[in-house]
Amino acid sequence: MAEVVADGPRTVHGRVKWFDVGKGFGFILDDEGGPDILLHANVLRNFGQGSVAEEARISVLAQNTPRGIQAVEVVSIEPPEGFAMDGDVVDLAPDVPFVPARIKWFDKAKGFGFANVFGHPEDVFVHVEILRRCGLADLQPGEAVAIKVVDGPRGKMAAEVRSWDYV
Repeated sequence: MAEVVADGPRTVHGRVKWFDVGKGFGFILDDEGGPDILLHANVLRNFGQGSVAEEARISVLAQNTPRGIQAVEVVSIEPPEGFAMDGDVVDLAPDVPFVPARIKWFDKAKGFGFANVFGHPEDVFVHVEILRRCGLADLQPGEAVAIKVVDGPRGKMAAEVRSWDYV
């Protein structure tokens, strides 16, 4: 187990057990074992993300508190491995530039939503599998993001979605 000393934070590497945007928190499993580490939404927002996918690799600064070990700063997040892409979902597009956009709406239960690229009238389809591949779990209406837009079978669609300050 990674030791977290009482007088200061220590870097911990692990994976996201779960994160619920509605509840405003989730938990991290430490690679070295031990108790779950609380990840609060404010700590994630300070990193520039509003959500994080289950099984995403994550490094945080964690600290002992009277209520257990809590993440106090996110150092890095890597998307989960092994998500299959199928149907209308496109593969990540390495040569396509990121553009600024805002989320129009996103329904996690339906598995999709839409974004609007600044200065362009058409909606951009955003699929939940793209979010997962990018290390995100959910998007909120009005959230600013950086996306790579490609032509899909039914119009514009996101090939990659990152937090606003990613690029």
